[in-house]
Amino acid sequence: MNEAEFAEQIRQRCLQAALATYEESGLLGLCQQGRFELAMDAIRALNLSQLPGENHDQE
Repeated sequence: MNEAEFAEQIRQRCLQAALATYEESGLLGLCQQGRFELAMDAIRALNLSQLPGENHDQE
């Protein structure tokens, strides 16, 4: 896996986490600001060490 593919994989994980949390918090009745804050927290909480191909620096 090259660096661009690895970066895209990270971007997709971040987007998935943010969107899922944003939608879920909307169903719970949070306002837009609260939903956004939780979405950002979801990105911060991602465990990126579990990505496949994490040894991309060793190429």
